[in-house]
Amino acid sequence: MKVGKIIAWIGLFAMTVGLLNGFINGDFFKDGALLFDNPWGIMSLVDLYVGFTLFSMWIFFREKYLIAKIIWIVAMMVLGFFTGALYILYAFYTSENDWLKFFLGAKNEILSNHS
Repeated sequence: MKVGKIIAWIGLFAMTVGLLNGFINGDFFKDGALLFDNPWGIMSLVDLYVGFTLFSMWIFFREKYLIAKIIWIVAMMVLGFFTGALYILYAFYTSENDWLKFFLGAKNEILSNHS
């Protein structure tokens, strides 16, 4: 789990720097419009949002409370894998070094009670 935490921290740092750079030095609407003028820009957005959706399915499965599911998934759709990296860190630090708890979250309790 230590390596996973390190990778997630690096990812969160990279996403933070990238987002800050974009917001400080870029024009969201002007630069974003260029993506829609380019077929590969559109494909990149499709790729991103398919990934966001698939990752959000894991969040939805893993979280116990509907409000937590909604907050994490909305954050994922708005902030992308900045949220993904943050969620991975959250999952690592709340899993108590248990890989099943890491992957299953609240479902781990349910499955453990049925065993």
